[in-house]
Amino acid sequence: MGLVVEIIGLVVFLGAHVFVSLRGQREALIARVGRGPYLGLFSLVSIVGLLLIGIGFARYRAEGLIPIWYPPAWTRHIVETLMWPASIAVVAAYIPGDIKRVLKHPMLVGVKIWAVAHLCANGDLGGMVLFGAVLIWAGYDRISLKRRSDPGAPPIPLGGRRNDIIAVVVGTLLYLLLGLLFHPLVIGLPAFGTPALGH
Repeated sequence: MGLVVEIIGLVVFLGAHVFVSLRGQREALIARVGRGPYLGLFSLVSIVGLLLIGIGFARYRAEGLIPIWYPPAWTRHIVETLMWPASIAVVAAYIPGDIKRVLKHPMLVGVKIWAVAHLCANGDLGGMVLFGAVLIWAGYDRISLKRRSDPGAPPIPLGGRRNDIIAVVVGTLLYLLLGLLFHPLVIGLPAFGTPALGH
């Protein structure tokens, strides 16, 4: 049952984000309901999707993992290592400097690194569905960005090296918060020093 809830959450959350890439349908909806209500609805659907993913994944883990393959214990170090640059990339999307200039879409880069890293260390069905679905969406969104003709949201001006330093510092703090607080409190496992699949 938990896996079903997780999948429903992924459909809701990622479906809302795929809809953003369908610019004609998106603009038609905004024209019909207004930009404010559209943004509110998008936020609400995204939050509901995230909650369903979290609840479903936690319930799935409590019900017992469904192993597909057994990653070696050392794969946890892949996650520990790659989550640091992933966190920095995500922050660089909002504190843009040379990192953003080089990566172009640092948020998507960070999401893809997060998904690939976790796929390496999670061989159970629920984990593979979660991280695989997000990775596929991130790849789709990157491709769709190349084909969009509209400007989208107003660009955040690039700030240079100073912003890169801030992004690295804030990204490192995010990395530590995710590993030391979020992972053990929400997922139920400490991120650092935990073997794959909890074995």
